[in-house]
Amino acid sequence: MNDSKSVLVTASLWLVLLVSAATNSIGQFAGMDWTFRMIAGAVSVVCIVLLIIRYVAKRRA
Repeated sequence: MNDSKSVLVTASLWLVLLVSAATNSIGQFAGMDWTFRMIAGAVSVVCIVLLIIRYVAKRRA
């Protein structure tokens, strides 16, 4: 049960990362406000950090 939950969290983090990175990169061409693009970029950075933390914790276990 714990492995399936871990896989679900990791997949969700990857999905949020992809959506926020796409929003950040395409936002300028779509006419999005600077604030929204920076928020999307911050969400991308948080997802990357969380994915790295999960990877390192999994390797140490």
